[in-house]
This record gives sequence, structure tokens and C-alpha cells, in this order.
Amino acid sequence: MHRSSRLSNLMFMFLGAAAVGLVVAVLAVSGALDRTERVVTAAPKTATSTVADPPTTAAGVSKIYADAAPAVAYIEAGQGSGSGFLIDGQGHIVTNEHVVEAGSDYTVTLGSKGEELPAKLIGEDASTDLAVLEVDPADIPAEVKPLTLASSSELRPGDIAIAIGSPFGLSGTVTTGIVSALDREIDSPNGFTIPGAVQTDAAINPGNSGGPLLDAQGRVIGVNSQIASSSRQSSGVGFAVAVDTVKEVVPQLIKGGEIDRAYLGVSSVEEPGSPGAVVADVAAGGPASSSELRTGDRIVKLDDREVNNPSDLSTGILSYKPGDRVTLTVDRNGDQTTIDVTLGNRPDQLQQG
Repeated sequence: MHRSSRLSNLMFMFLGAAAVGLVVAVLAVSGALDRTERVVTAAPKTATSTVADPPTTAAGVSKIYADAAPAVAYIEAGQGSGSGFLIDGQGHIVTNEHVVEAGSDYTVTLGSKGEELPAKLIGEDASTDLAVLEVDPADIPAEVKPLTLASSSELRPGDIAIAIGSPFGLSGTVTTGIVSALDREIDSPNGFTIPGAVQTDAAINPGNSGGPLLDAQGRVIGVNSQIASSSRQSSGVGFAVAVDTVKEVVPQLIKGGEIDRAYLGVSSVEEPGSPGAVVADVAAGGPASSSELRTGDRIVKLDDREVNNPSDLSTGILSYKPGDRVTLTVDRNGDQTTIDVTLGNRPDQLQQG
């Protein structure tokens, strides 16, 4: 799709924040960007979601910080740096793909007073901006415990959100806010969209990338990844890859398996006042290009699944496998029709046109 149609009034999304040394936020809006601070698209409106009641009791932020901070990592990747967190007892550290892409040699420091540990890259997935590093578990102090993962279904706007990371290289920094919105759709490093992202006003700055966003019980609800700003500094609009995405992707990366994703070959936009995903572009040579789907068609159903916005379509396609055949219900100039498409395998990079 044409990215200019999704940018809004000097608000830019940045792959939020792998810091390059301490020299960040000095590029002009029209200037060159390094590979860890890439302009991506704005997020659409929040989709409707069913959520559970928040916990009735919660520890104070200082207690949550004391418990969680030792497992939060400061990551050095070549000339860049970012954040991450310990996810298990085998030495696996979750971070952003765009953090590890900043270099080829990695060191990890757990907590603000931990030792610098060599790390190796286990797996990375540009489509979800997630990666896994590994340190020798024997080098991890016994008192450092992996962080617990929450569930995206438990979240609702207004819940407490706590970010821990290394903004501008300042390891062990904690900021607080709330869950501002759910089910945002953000851009991945390879140009595809990441559905289901969590929006927060907890301050996220360059260097926070890959660090955990926690709930009021100290559980991970997301991996801090992007900010929206006109100055490349926190504006109170940050985004984290949702914990349910982490639960799906990270085990596959640890196993070393390739992640094959279904691919429709369509980019879509939201039409105010009308449910559905309006086709903005059909990728040349993609699965949909050989079907009757056209630019301007409004997709309102994916098989029996209602499609209220582009995020619904993206999430729905990801529930299939390459080779599956789907039926799209399309509104075209007020008339509804159905179109069958056999899904392909998502390429490594988004193909335009």
C-alpha cells in the first residue's frame, strides 16, 4: 500500500528504540535514518476486543521493579544497544529483531549491576520484530528469575503498564503509565504488519527496544518496540509487540525452526464509517493477483470470520497455513461477491505493487 496514506501530520513511528551509543534523536525529520530507527506507518483505530477484569490487588511499582529488573538485559549489538529480558532457565533472552540486526556480536548484562556476558543469536523473525539470544545459564546468578508471561486476553485500556529497559544506554530504567489502547497494527522491519500490538503512554525512548512491558502483577504483556513521535523521543505514544505473539513465535525460534506464514498478497486500509478492509494494493505475483480481487474492494469476511478492519484481516490470515484456500466476501460498489484465493508463503520482504 502507499505508506503516505497512513502517515498523519508529522507523527512518525520509529523502530522505537535501539540506541546507537548515546547519539540518538539528532537526525532531522527529512534526514537519513540508521537501520535501528526506521520510519514506519501509523497505527489504525483500536479493534474491539473482549477482556477480563483487571487484578484487584497489585504490588507497588517499586516491588515489581525489584523483582523484575534483575532479569531485564542491557544488550550491546555492534555499535548499537537495546534491551531484552530472560524468559526461561536455559539462558534465553527475548529482544527485538531490529536490535540484533544492529550488529553480529552480542553481549548481555542482566540487571543494572550484572556482569557482561557473551551471547549468541538463536533465532530472529523480522515479521514480528522478535529475536532470541542465549547466554550460558551457568553464568546467570541463582537469584535472577525469568519473567512470567501474561495473556493478551486479560488486558484492557487503562490497565497499569510498566516499562523497564535501557533508554539512551541507561540500564535499569523504569517508567510507568497505562495501556492506552489494544489491537494496534504496527509495521515490522520487513514491511509487513504486526497485528495486536499494545499501545502505552509509559515513556519509551531509544534503547528501550526489546525490553519488557509489564502489568500490575509484574508479568510481561509486551515487548517494547516502537514510538510515535516527531522528534524521535517519547511523546507518550509507544507500542509493544503483544505477549501472545511472543508466546507463539519465541518457542519456534528457540527450536530453530523456520516460521512459515500464510500470505494473501494484499495491503488494505480502513474506510471511516464502514466495516471491513479496503484493498489498497494487490502485490504483483502474489496469491491474490491471480484472483478477481481488485483495488477498492472492501473485504468484509474471511471465510466465516467477520472482518471489521485491516487488523482483523491480517490476524485472520495468520491463522491459516500456506496452501490453504480461503473465501473472501467482498463488497464492490454496494454489491457483495465471494472470491476464492489459495494462500501462498509469505516472502522475506514486503513486495509492493
